[in-house]
Amino acid sequence: MTSPFLSARAPHAPADLIAMAKGFAAPRVAIARAGAALPMEAAEDATKAGIMTPVFVGEADAIRAEAAKLNWDISSYAIHDTSGELEAGQTAAALCGAGKADVLMKGNLHTDVFMKTAVSRDAGLRTGKQFVHIFHISHPDGGKPILISDAAVNVTPNLETRQDCITECVSLLNRLGNDRPKVAILSATESAIPSVPSSMDGQALAQWAAKNITNADVSGPLAFDLIMSPDAAATKGLADNPVAGHADAIIVPDIVAGNALFKAFVYLKGGCAAGIVTGAKVPILLTSRADPAAARMASAALASISCGLPK
Repeated sequence: MTSPFLSARAPHAPADLIAMAKGFAAPRVAIARAGAALPMEAAEDATKAGIMTPVFVGEADAIRAEAAKLNWDISSYAIHDTSGELEAGQTAAALCGAGKADVLMKGNLHTDVFMKTAVSRDAGLRTGKQFVHIFHISHPDGGKPILISDAAVNVTPNLETRQDCITECVSLLNRLGNDRPKVAILSATESAIPSVPSSMDGQALAQWAAKNITNADVSGPLAFDLIMSPDAAATKGLADNPVAGHADAIIVPDIVAGNALFKAFVYLKGGCAAGIVTGAKVPILLTSRADPAAARMASAALASISCGLPK
């Protein structure tokens, strides 16, 4: 029997995000091991929407066969013939590192192989910053989205990594048109308590942000109700806190909290989760086999906006 808590609403890619992406030149997206149904379908949808120019990497015969199943003429796009997961990942990452592609996208290969090739020094994608994953969650009825970091890459991020998460979320929100984002540091309490390590970290991160982030409001620690609900914030005496009840982004303490939180937005409210990895030379699309078409399209749009290539 299906849980009554699950939403029956299918997610859809937010129209305003797609429209914003169309305002930029379509980035060249190197798709690592593209010759499978899901990555090819995602590439076709984004290409026809005008927000991607595919650069196919993988077994050429498989790529052409999948395109034929879609009745998609890909003769005008580059195909780099490779064999196996590792070579596809290395080739796609190297194309981005050499400036021959603007976005790196995971295709039909395991995540650990894909990320290993992306972070390799040989790929030329390192910038000195930590790679962090950001989810952009939009509601099916529209309205203000919310960002979550990091729910997919860093398992137990230290304070320095979460500082990068804050910086990257603020930067992405700026690109999305939010001039002064409100960033919340998640814990189980709004008080710094030594027995709750995430609350002590939240206080430390907020203090760091007060000294280092000038174009955002950052507050922590905050429990989830205080992040989302103005009523809860008012009841607990935080009505004057600019972030409480009005957050644009949530920085989570570990991957378990982030993973559970983003899936709650998706499965309980029908949210569309667009994901992007930042901190590399190019945006990285870390797609999953479980991602619906809407999430893949929204992720491509987010990558296009992150690139911000002029038309």
